[in-house]
Amino acid sequence: MNFKMLTMGAMALAMMTGSALAATHTSALDDPAKMAPFYTDSGMKTMKSEKEFKTAWMAMKDEDRASMTKDCGDSVIGKSHDNFCKMTKQLGGAN
Repeated sequence: MNFKMLTMGAMALAMMTGSALAATHTSALDDPAKMAPFYTDSGMKTMKSEKEFKTAWMAMKDEDRASMTKDCGDSVIGKSHDNFCKMTKQLGGAN
């Protein structure tokens, strides 16, 4: 009986830990190093012009563009980066 309870407790702990780790996943859109080329200021409040944005977008690796486009598709993440996601959609998404 004790062995069964210990086993069930260990399984519950493992499942809760997995959920907690999944919840801390950060978005590519939250990475200042990836986002800085798209903004004119260090506080990342003012977007660059469409031409400069496109230049920065095309200079990125394909997998980074795909990751950012995917994150823009997420309703929660996309909402907090609305202006950025609008610009990526104007460029045709993952290009």
